[in-house]
Amino acid sequence: MGETSSRGWPTGIAPHHRAFHEAGLWPQRTVADHAEALAQERGGDLCLIDGVGTLTFAEVWRDASALAAGLRGRGLKPGDVVAFQLPNWREAAVLNIAAALSGLVVNPIVPIYRDAELRAMLGDCGARALFVPAAFRTVDYPAMARRVAADLPALDHIFTVRGAGVDDYAALLAQGAALPAARSTVDPTAVKLVLYTSGTTGRAKGVLHSHATLGRVIVQSAAYWGVNSGDAVLMPSPVTHVSGYANGLEMPFFSGTCSVLMESWDAGEAIALINRHGVVGTVAATPFLVELAEAARAAGDRLPSLRFFACGGAAVAPEVIVTARGAFAQCAPFRVFGSSEVPLVSFGWPDDAALAATTDGRIVDYAVRIVDGDGRDLPPGSEGEIVARGPAMMIGYADPAQTAEAIDAQGYFRTGDLGVVSADGAITVTGRKKDLIIRGGENISAGEIEAVLLTHPLVADCAVVAMPHPRLGEGVCAYVVLRDAVDPAALGAHVAAAGLAKQKIPERFVTAEALPRTPSGKIRKEVLRSEIAERIRREAA
Repeated sequence: MGETSSRGWPTGIAPHHRAFHEAGLWPQRTVADHAEALAQERGGDLCLIDGVGTLTFAEVWRDASALAAGLRGRGLKPGDVVAFQLPNWREAAVLNIAAALSGLVVNPIVPIYRDAELRAMLGDCGARALFVPAAFRTVDYPAMARRVAADLPALDHIFTVRGAGVDDYAALLAQGAALPAARSTVDPTAVKLVLYTSGTTGRAKGVLHSHATLGRVIVQSAAYWGVNSGDAVLMPSPVTHVSGYANGLEMPFFSGTCSVLMESWDAGEAIALINRHGVVGTVAATPFLVELAEAARAAGDRLPSLRFFACGGAAVAPEVIVTARGAFAQCAPFRVFGSSEVPLVSFGWPDDAALAATTDGRIVDYAVRIVDGDGRDLPPGSEGEIVARGPAMMIGYADPAQTAEAIDAQGYFRTGDLGVVSADGAITVTGRKKDLIIRGGENISAGEIEAVLLTHPLVADCAVVAMPHPRLGEGVCAYVVLRDAVDPAALGAHVAAAGLAKQKIPERFVTAEALPRTPSGKIRKEVLRSEIAERIRREAA
């Protein structure tokens, strides 16, 4: 990967991808190629369902072709970046196909981001066009887009969706339908997606994927989970996050499924959609699983069509999986492990209830090593940093320096997660490398303490972080979200009763109504560390 694009992004086959390319492990067609074939073969079948309408495969191809021509007519050319900050609307899928058949790079941006994040991401990737909702909830997205555009000379176009006017999505479709086709020859190994990590520390990083890398994980996961052509998959996760993007916007075209998109999560509505469309599964945040199981049990509805629920992104107590499994007729809930950089490292254990509850899944399609702080391999069963390499791994980051730091000499991505791999290929994430609390020179895993706290019946959520300690350097602080009042001493006793060392019992418990999270559901521990440090500083003043 010795060449770079005009934007500085890598071109050609990355060194850590070369073996996969030579082995023929990647799909040879882009998502647009698949969309065109499905429009011809199954044109009348439903492809996308959202809160206000539906699209068949033929309709998606018709609209994507028109949109591609419309964008070309506005001066966009292969390699340009088109960003979208859209809810789970079917127009996002059409835009994704239009970009793929035109050789444009897409930049999905989560709708909760505001001026600062939007300006930073659009500026970093040099986006030339941005699609935003004409109206969505209480945020004036067009006004926000115009504000940030003043600082972004490359951003030539702001298009609204579900509005009116010459720069609206519908008008662009109409304009494009009257123009010549804008099909380009697209290399499946070229950059097709720049997705900024929500990140729990520092500024967001631009993760680069190709048609080939994303196509690989979609095909492999669908096969593993038993998702077949014609099945309906529910997508409540944001389509601007890697899980929602891959499984909501792309899976229909690689696997022939129908995506049922939810604009916002509501367990009761989810039950209705699952039953109405015969939904077979979903990939979503763990709280959604908890609420769906509770709502199904309350309604006396065991959701007979549902076969799987893949969840992850944060600590998942075994009881959550066990309890949810009991609420459904045949659904297998399970934990998975992955990130924007390496989606997915594990695909869960749909066929083993015990391992589904106690581990983060079976490693599939990746080579995984557990290493110490110096990158040396640790013996089986040892806890260390998880490093992974596989054909669905990212090309790299938009910033080459970040890529060099994140990928080692053997092509393994340093996940920053701590974990253990068992002899049968089960991976269990035990915490974050940066979550280690160094108390008096002794390393303490925050994840180990969190797992115990989550078994307490009155603890709904928790996060353990380091706090300043005058003698030991760092102490242990636990933020807890409670279902009902409980004495902190009782929580400490609960941790002690689990057999953990005395040093691991939190010295301070802080009650919170909710924990700060990133759009992907990860707890923002840097916020909690900062908050407890400031609280201790004020107390000492």
